Amino acid sequence: MNEETAPSQTLSLYRAMLLIRMFEERVYHLFLAGEIPGTMHQYQGQEAVAVGICASLRQTDWITSTHRPHGHALAKGVSPRAAMAELFGKADGCCGGKGGSMHLGDPAVGMLPAIAIVAGGNSIVTGIGLAFQLRGEDRVAACFFGEGATNEGAFHEGLNLSAVRKLPIVFVCENNLYGASTSFDAVSPIPDVATRATAYAVESRIVDGMDVVAVHAAAREAVARCRSGNGPVLLECKTYRFTGHSRSDARGYRSRDEEAAWLERDPLILAETLLQESGTTLQALETVRSEVEAEIEDAVAFARASPEPDPRSALEFVLA
Repeated sequence: MNEETAPSQTLSLYRAMLLIRMFEERVYHLFLAGEIPGTMHQYQGQEAVAVGICASLRQTDWITSTHRPHGHALAKGVSPRAAMAELFGKADGCCGGKGGSMHLGDPAVGMLPAIAIVAGGNSIVTGIGLAFQLRGEDRVAACFFGEGATNEGAFHEGLNLSAVRKLPIVFVCENNLYGASTSFDAVSPIPDVATRATAYAVESRIVDGMDVVAVHAAAREAVARCRSGNGPVLLECKTYRFTGHSRSDARGYRSRDEEAAWLERDPLILAETLLQESGTTLQALETVRSEVEAEIEDAVAFARASPEPDPRSALEFVLA
């Protein structure tokens, strides 16, 4: 265990990951039952990244997210009730039912509604970081994106301008090895995204994205560097999504041996092991699980009871 991470803090990180995992598992069954419309991209396996990063940020700091935003939203402080109601398309959702799965977010907790365009957040977060700097505000922005986004021009443009202006931005690459069904090594001549930061003189680090303590430690250092005016940092978190790219993905492009190897490094199992080694009892872990289960069931009940949006609200915030 990292020397700077107390068992109580690790338990808090574990609870946040468990909330995301159980939220996603419940959402999966609700989607299959037809209660949740549209499509969705789930986050199981990558919980340590969202939790480790967001736990190092203040509420006044901001994040941008992707088409896979449920974990980021919950980790940044969107309530399970507001997130679940949004997935249901209800009026009490965090975006009033207008965003759905791929556009979760809430400015009140420092999360821009998620952007489903690959690398779409990389340009916008650069503007957010520039605004913080020009206003002289003590705030940091973090941008989540996948390894596939690093082949988009927006990734390079955002990184370059952030480096030139020394903007307070943590670029967080969730390298889960696959852009939809395409393996990263099939589209990149280098194995590590972090290598690309060298071209822009940006500080970078490769992190075990299955270890929430490691991610949190790296994030604390990165955020402190940004907050002190030393410019952006790129964190490449090596992780793995346990599900398909979306609900229609049967994962035929991955071997079951590969999946089994990554499942052995489930971030929840790793955190449970750390906690038990530091003296946390199984009873304490079960108590946390029971609390989270109750929170998820409460969120489902809230979403079901929430009213449908007024059709007239569809014209709100539309600029002509």
